[in-house]
Amino acid sequence: MKKYIVILLVAANLVACKKQDSWLDIKSNKADVVPSSLTDLQAIMDNDGIMNYNFPALGNVASDNYFITYSTWQSAYNQARNAYVWAKDIFEGYTNNDWNKEYAMIEYANIVLDGLSKIKVNNADSSKYNNIKGSALFYRAHAFYDLAQLFAKPYNKNAAANDLGIPLRMTSDVNEVSVRSNIEQTYNRILADLNEAEKLLPLMPLYKTRPSKLAVEGLLARVYLNMDDYNSALLYAGKVLSNYSDLIDFNTINTAPLFTLPNYQKGNKEVIFYSYSMSYGSGIGSFPALVDTILYQSYQQDDLRRSVFYTLRPAGITFRGNYTGNGATFSGISTNEIYLIRAECYARINMIPDAMNDLNTLLLNRWKAGTFVPFTATNANEALNLILTERRKELPFHSGLRWQDLRRLNKEPDRAITLTRELNGETFTLPPNDNRYVYPIPPDEIRLSGIQQNPR
Repeated sequence: MKKYIVILLVAANLVACKKQDSWLDIKSNKADVVPSSLTDLQAIMDNDGIMNYNFPALGNVASDNYFITYSTWQSAYNQARNAYVWAKDIFEGYTNNDWNKEYAMIEYANIVLDGLSKIKVNNADSSKYNNIKGSALFYRAHAFYDLAQLFAKPYNKNAAANDLGIPLRMTSDVNEVSVRSNIEQTYNRILADLNEAEKLLPLMPLYKTRPSKLAVEGLLARVYLNMDDYNSALLYAGKVLSNYSDLIDFNTINTAPLFTLPNYQKGNKEVIFYSYSMSYGSGIGSFPALVDTILYQSYQQDDLRRSVFYTLRPAGITFRGNYTGNGATFSGISTNEIYLIRAECYARINMIPDAMNDLNTLLLNRWKAGTFVPFTATNANEALNLILTERRKELPFHSGLRWQDLRRLNKEPDRAITLTRELNGETFTLPPNDNRYVYPIPPDEIRLSGIQQNPR
């Protein structure tokens, strides 16, 4: 990881989306790359290529909302092939981008935080200073969280103090040796960074590729949901929706284009924070993978997601409803996810009318005008089943979320499922709570730091 970060810091160029590109000229070594002003530090945070466009993809690769043909699988990158069939050896001795690029994001955030500690700020610059610091904390927390969803066990309150977490790199010193925290420490750090960021960031960002208070609160809702802390997830989802609750009416969507939904720049008002995940190519885990037919058939005829999200091709059904407006997989934060988080939390704490109200508010904007009959539930379990079904249908390829849902719901015996793939007459399975729900630490990291490997 250290070698990768040094090379990345030396070679990277800032290619920002409507942002400032004033820092990080090509330098001969990291010692030469020293930001000296708030403008420099903001420019580091505005490096879209590091901070927005390389979020993890292995969760999508291993999830169950799609399948690929044997010929597509054969032509794929080896790590994607291995992850698709939940092999024990994913990386075959090589490095991995899901790990490296997240730690590169963490390194950039730490460079900024270390730089801020050396800058004396006056009152005139305090707002800019706070925005930069809050951004760095948000990105670091986001990366720690995403890494924990791949390389550590699902959060379990009773085991968190003993289960292995991830290395929590807290400074920009690349010579610092990595050590693994436990899961309790991992989540405590994520929450601490986000709680501090919430106090520093503006409610709305200048650009949606920048963090905001809404983005922090949305991520907190997601984190707490995965910790099974439904009261806290409810609190933060409510904070988001009390200030920003816009939804797209799918009756207004033109389904003629190849990709139906606009990105945030072209009118996707549901986007709170914009990012997308890296690609492993060949359609694995992303366009043009073939959509699970049972999932597709679960949409009723008047449910507009059936046509907005999907298109029928000779080979099968493909997904085209990314909030990126293209084939890249959206990995940001959006209001549709927040509605579903709040609905689930209401159901979990037996507030059934509120749960159904949030679910129906979302679905009213998804069905053909005049056809939607509001869902009802007579008990909390019925409400929860409806919400989880719609969550899968609403966020089928939102990067990482289905993988996170599989991991957390496997802890509930009534909702645990066994995943199955078939390739060239061979069947592959992933039982609930299997060790393979935790990816191995990349072998180069094991060689460099000697940290403990995950069992597979």
